[in-house]
Amino acid sequence: MKILILAAVATALVGCKNVAPDADQPAVIVDPTDASRAALKSVVDTVFGTDVLLADDALTGSSVLIIERSMPQSLEGSPAEGRRMDMPMQFRLVTDGRKCILVDQRDGSRHILADTRCKAEE
Repeated sequence: MKILILAAVATALVGCKNVAPDADQPAVIVDPTDASRAALKSVVDTVFGTDVLLADDALTGSSVLIIERSMPQSLEGSPAEGRRMDMPMQFRLVTDGRKCILVDQRDGSRHILADTRCKAEE
C-alpha cells in the first residue's frame, strides 16, 4: 500500500512540472508591423511617462527588453561627468497562447500588446 501511495505522489509531482497550455511562457514578436511597433512603443512610453526610442526589431529575438535612460550631455555634446545611479528597466514579453503581454519586471504589472503576434520563445 505504501509503495502505491509513493508511486502516485511521484507521478503527481512529475505531472506538475508540465506547463499548462494557458500558462505564461516567454515569447518573441513575430512578423512585426507598424501597428505592433506602435503598440509596444505606446505601452513603454506610458510606463516611462515620456517618449522612448525603441529599435524596430525590439522583442523579435529575445523575450527581454532592457531600457536605460540616456546619458545627460554637456553643452559641448560629450557625456556629462558623474555616475548614473538609475537602474535599467527590464520588461519581459510573455504569451498565454492567445495574447502578447508585456510584463514590467519591477512591479509585475501586465500590459496587453494590441495588434501584435507573438510565439513562445525557443
